Amino acid sequence: MDLYGNQSNNIPQKTLIITLELVLLFIAYNILLGDLGATIYRWFHIPFSGGNPTRNVINLTFSIVVFLRICVTILYLLKRSMPWEEAVSIPFAFSLYYVGYALLTCNANASINWLDYTAIFLFVVGSLINTVSELLRDAWKKQPGNKGKIYTGGLFKYSMHINYFGDMLWVIGYALLSHNPWSALIPLFLFCFFAFYNVPKLDAYLAGKYKEQFTRYASHTKKFIPFIY
Repeated sequence: MDLYGNQSNNIPQKTLIITLELVLLFIAYNILLGDLGATIYRWFHIPFSGGNPTRNVINLTFSIVVFLRICVTILYLLKRSMPWEEAVSIPFAFSLYYVGYALLTCNANASINWLDYTAIFLFVVGSLINTVSELLRDAWKKQPGNKGKIYTGGLFKYSMHINYFGDMLWVIGYALLSHNPWSALIPLFLFCFFAFYNVPKLDAYLAGKYKEQFTRYASHTKKFIPFIY
């Protein structure tokens, strides 16, 4: 199925995504600021430290910001068609961030330190890179004179998939905030997903659509991580 080439409003799918994400945010709220986190730890007979209230609030703030950015993406920026399996898989994937990281973070009782400040920095920078790069590209594509041209400006001049790089940074921010080494598995999986599946799939589509334009762009621009890869 050519997801990138077809356009649709996808109102039912978008409604499902927003509804499920709100449910996940409610669960995260109860884990971080209620008793659900402690209850789940007791279910699995895992010692519960009580966590750090400030860190829990930061984690919930992260999730609210991610939700708002998702709303901007699917309600304003997303133009292509969205199959139902994607509408279900998106909330499932984001449950790792909202619920998974909430569970890991709520048991971290260390005082706020440099790791938390680094997490906030990466989250903010990654969120800005992702959203700003998408908004700039959207504005460029709306100009009639750019029809049929590949976008290589803005932040995309530093990486062909700079939006994915931004995603990597804010997810790493979540991981650092949890103070749990197991949390590193999520950004590691995300990197592999981007590098070995999503990026090659999108590149194949762009190469077919833009041909020589894409070849020139790819010849002098890093694929994923600016200045490195």
